[in-house]
Amino acid sequence: MADLDTRTDTGDAPLDGVLVTDREHWVDGPPHALFTEMRARCPVHWTASITDFPQEAGFWSVTRADDVHTVSRDWQTYSSASGFTAVSDSLMPLELIQAMFIGMDPPKHDRVKGLFQRGFTPRRIAAHEDDIRAITRGVLDRLEGRDRCDLVTDVAQPVVSRVIGSFMGLPPEDDEIWARLMNTTLGAGDPDVNPEGPETVMARDVPEIFRRCQELIAARRAQPTDDLLSVLVHAEIDGERLEEHEIVMGFFLLMAAGNDSTKATYCSGMRAIMEDEEQRALLLDDPALIPDAVEEALRMFPAFAHFRRTATRDVELGGRRIRAGDKVVMWYASTNRDETRYEDADRFDLRRRAEHQAFGAGGRHFCLGTALARLELRVLIEETLARHPQIALDGEPRYVESPFVNQLKTLPVRLP
Repeated sequence: MADLDTRTDTGDAPLDGVLVTDREHWVDGPPHALFTEMRARCPVHWTASITDFPQEAGFWSVTRADDVHTVSRDWQTYSSASGFTAVSDSLMPLELIQAMFIGMDPPKHDRVKGLFQRGFTPRRIAAHEDDIRAITRGVLDRLEGRDRCDLVTDVAQPVVSRVIGSFMGLPPEDDEIWARLMNTTLGAGDPDVNPEGPETVMARDVPEIFRRCQELIAARRAQPTDDLLSVLVHAEIDGERLEEHEIVMGFFLLMAAGNDSTKATYCSGMRAIMEDEEQRALLLDDPALIPDAVEEALRMFPAFAHFRRTATRDVELGGRRIRAGDKVVMWYASTNRDETRYEDADRFDLRRRAEHQAFGAGGRHFCLGTALARLELRVLIEETLARHPQIALDGEPRYVESPFVNQLKTLPVRLP
């Protein structure tokens, strides 16, 4: 292998020493200007440390779509079994992370993920459309008589909580509890979402998640049902049942994704529609274009800004020498605006009809819930615009301060 740049300075002074995950870059959402510069000047970039977690090692940022495609499809070189975010085990022990299929490599990943696969086939998801539409309409009914609301807390959160709750067999009265637990765990560093700080994840939230989930597991063992939690409780892999912590973390993974992914993209997509009257007019004139708006929202506003792998061997990527054991972070918030793939990449244009990496870039870890996310997004946008065609911004939206979850925490709107 050629003698390539390693972790030393690149020679591009404005990028040398940049710490991509530092809070200053994420106050107003993903740092798109920084990512643009990185794609142009240093598409595989070394961040030496993580300020909020000084005990954590640094990481490589991968910012171009082709390079993320390479990492995603080569699990032998880029492993998921050492953690799937830029931090390794500062928020949650690695043992728990590895109990989720997102934190596994094949062959175990394939076997565990396969347990869920039959519940998320496009045909089975399509069968839930009437239920999802009824949930959405019921939430929108609560806004009758109001002239203002927050799309995050008043619409998106209750819809997605009830949808994933129904899949998992949870009663509606528990939706707010589980939403709180997922929000504080995933948005641990945001002072509004989790005022007590990231350390409360292991001290408070994870024990509560385990306690509540263990009660559910005991109930499913005593009386099996047809929900996804029962699938986990009674499933066997190579003739053995999943251990209790594996069931809990499988439950956590589905609940976390179900609570955050659609909520994030719906709210940011609706903001883009409200800010562009031409795009709104296209959708109001022809609602059949809403699936195209969904895809453009997924491209511009992927629910998770990044996922991560760990190099299993020394390897070259984008002209840089990555060493075995180095963390490799794939920035979907950057790759989905890669100038080599998209013209005028920062503009929301539902006529673009471009592929994107919102669900990953292929490979074993391609998102299990793609069909459900697309259905929820389509129904949410359809029903919102049908009920409130002239919905408009009514204040400044605010982002969760996080380099992982890419979502708004407030989106105040008027309901003319």
